[in-house]
Amino acid sequence: MGRERTPGSGVEAELAKHKGIEVHGGNLRIAFMWRRIRCRESLGLPVTKANIKHAALLRAAILHEIRTGKFDYARHFPNSKHAGNYSSAKDERLEALLERYKPIKAVDITPMTEDRYGYALDICTELVGKDRLAGILLPEDIQTLRIQLIETRAPSTTNHYLATFAGFLTWCESNGYCKAGLAAACTRFAMSDKDPDPLTRTEFELLLNKGCLHPQDKAAITLAVYTGIRPGELCALAIEDVDLHAGTIAITRSITAAKTFKVPKTGKPRTVMLMPPAIEACRVLITYAEETSQQTIRIYHNRHEWQETVVTPLLTPSTQARKKWINPWFVPTSWNTKWANIQRRSGIRPRRPYQTRHTYACWCLTARGNLAFVAKQMGHKDFTMLVEVYAKWMDDESPSELQRIWHNIQASGRD
Repeated sequence: MGRERTPGSGVEAELAKHKGIEVHGGNLRIAFMWRRIRCRESLGLPVTKANIKHAALLRAAILHEIRTGKFDYARHFPNSKHAGNYSSAKDERLEALLERYKPIKAVDITPMTEDRYGYALDICTELVGKDRLAGILLPEDIQTLRIQLIETRAPSTTNHYLATFAGFLTWCESNGYCKAGLAAACTRFAMSDKDPDPLTRTEFELLLNKGCLHPQDKAAITLAVYTGIRPGELCALAIEDVDLHAGTIAITRSITAAKTFKVPKTGKPRTVMLMPPAIEACRVLITYAEETSQQTIRIYHNRHEWQETVVTPLLTPSTQARKKWINPWFVPTSWNTKWANIQRRSGIRPRRPYQTRHTYACWCLTARGNLAFVAKQMGHKDFTMLVEVYAKWMDDESPSELQRIWHNIQASGRD
C-alpha cells in the first residue's frame, strides 16, 4: 500500500525524510517490523510537518524498545485490534531464558548430566542466535539449526543436541515465551540400526592369551564377557560388591569419564549371578586389589541427592601403574585405551568395549537362555529389547527348537 498524496510541498518534503511514516485516510500512520510481522498503526493525527516529526520520534522510540526487548504493543496502541494478538508472547532473549532454564532443569539431573546438557544448550543457542527474541522464532529457524548441527557432527551427537534443545523450547512454550511448534521442529535424524558385533570364541581366546599382558586384564575382560555389565559399571565395581559364596555381584553404581559416580543407567541396582569363569575372574581381581586402600565415594542420584559410601576398587589402575600417584579407579575413557591396546596385540578386528555386553547377550541367547532371566541379568526392564536387538541370535525357527518344544509338550502330557 503506497502513501496518499498530501497537499503542500513542505509537508511532502518532510514526509520524504522519514522512513516508515505513511498517510492513510487523511491521517498519519507508522509502519515497523515486530516479531517478523509488518505492523501499521494509525496515529489519528492530521498530516502536518510537526505531526510528521512527532510520528518519526515515536517510531524511533518503538524501534529502540523492540531492540532492547521492552516493547509493549498494547501500551503504545491500546485501541488497536492487534494489541491482544501481538502482545500474547513475552519479549525475552534466548540467552536470558537459557540462564533461567538451566538451574530449573538441573534439579532433576546429576551434575555430570548437567554439564552435558549445558554444553548442548549453549551450542544450539549460539547457532540460533543468543540475542534472538524467543517470541519471533519460527520452525524454520529450528530447521536451519538441524542443518547446521548435522554438517559437522555425527547423527547421534546431533540428536542429543536436538533432544536437549527441544526440552528447553518446550519450557519456553509452556511459559509463553515463544510460539507453539518450535520443540516439535527439533526432529531427530533417522539412524541406521547397527547389529551387535559379538566376539567369537576364537577372538575371545585371542584377547585373553595374546592381547592381555597381565592377569588382572584377563580377569577383567572375562568378567565383562560373562556378565554383560556395562563398561562404566565394570570400572566402578568394588570388592564389597562381590559375594563369592553366593556367586553374585551387586551392580549399584557406574563411573563417568569425569571420575564421578552415578546410579546405573536404569536408575535401579541389580544383582548379577556369576558363571564359573566370572567367579574365578573375581577371585583374581580381589587378589590384586586387596592391597588397595578403601575410598570414600559419592554416588549421585541427581544434583541435590547423593549417598556416600566407603569401598575398595575391584579393578584398579594402581595394580600395574608405574607412577606413584594414580587414580584408584578406571574410568570409561582409560578403559577404552586399555581395551584398544589389548585388541591391537591380539590381532582381532577392533570393536568398542560395549561389545563385551553384546557378546554376553548373544552367547546366552544362542545357548537357549531364558529371555526374562537374561534381561534381568543385563538390567533391562523386560525382554522386549532382547527380541528387537538380538533376534538373529535366537534362532527361533530352527528344527532343533521345534523338536525341543515337541519333546516338552509330550513330557507335560505324561504328567
